[in-house]
Amino acid sequence: MALNLVFCGTPSFAVPTLERLVDAGFRLHLVVTQPDRPKGRGLELVSSPVKKSALRLNLSVTQPDRIRSNDEFRAQLSALKPDAIIVVGYGRIVPQWMLELPPLGNINLHASLLPKYRGAAPIQWAIANGETVTGVTTMRIDAGLDTGDILLQQELPITPDDTAETLAPRLAVMGADLVVETLRHFEAGSVQPRPQDNSQASLAPILKKEDGRVDFSRSAGDLVNRLRGFQPWPGAYTIFRGKTLQILKARPATDTVPPAELRVDSGRLLVGCGRNTSLELLEIQREGKKRSSAADFAHGYQPHSGEKLGSL
Repeated sequence: MALNLVFCGTPSFAVPTLERLVDAGFRLHLVVTQPDRPKGRGLELVSSPVKKSALRLNLSVTQPDRIRSNDEFRAQLSALKPDAIIVVGYGRIVPQWMLELPPLGNINLHASLLPKYRGAAPIQWAIANGETVTGVTTMRIDAGLDTGDILLQQELPITPDDTAETLAPRLAVMGADLVVETLRHFEAGSVQPRPQDNSQASLAPILKKEDGRVDFSRSAGDLVNRLRGFQPWPGAYTIFRGKTLQILKARPATDTVPPAELRVDSGRLLVGCGRNTSLELLEIQREGKKRSSAADFAHGYQPHSGEKLGSL
């Protein structure tokens, strides 16, 4: 008989898992997602991607404001007697009572090869740190931050052109299949949990706006990785003539330029970086303006060699 499940998730990354669970024939009694949020200039309430998917699939949805001390929500889950609770990017800390409720536990899909990149932004930090391989992990949630026993893992290469936006959907689809495979192992009684090696752990903290500020003492390769990883937010930005300048596309160059200094060379726009490296800026966007090629920017603003980026 198919397992009885409750699904907790919010972002688009969680949608493939929800859909695969339904396709695989599992019984999803309830989908838990975060409340609708105001968005845009009109502050119109917008449902989460998981809620939209659940409604298309005719699944029951609940959106509690809080779950830790919510007697009504606790009674609702307890009455369903789920075999397992599946958690994918829900965005809330799972309380102890919820961890103890289902006999198979709370099973989480995490977008890294744990114990590497524990935390809220594993995809972004893996790219930003120059990793060439990442993957997905299913684990049984415990009281720590992504510290529970590993159930299954699968690797995925990171291509040189990948950004967080291109990599996340591939990981989401791979992860959906891995969750189904994990549950099949539970059904067959062949699950072999293994503890994480905490000595190998690294963290992927939630991104802050300041993470996008370009530090030109870093090498050009490091900066390109951070630019790729921090898409779409916080991106990569600096200051040019007192205004914010978003760097949208760039590549390492072979020219030697002092750190943070511009060089204009036959339509190319270069900026010096650490370790005797430099970046060629390809697409940029000045505060309040549209994105443009570096050549168009150079034609319009007439930057001159020797000007500095990053200074107010």
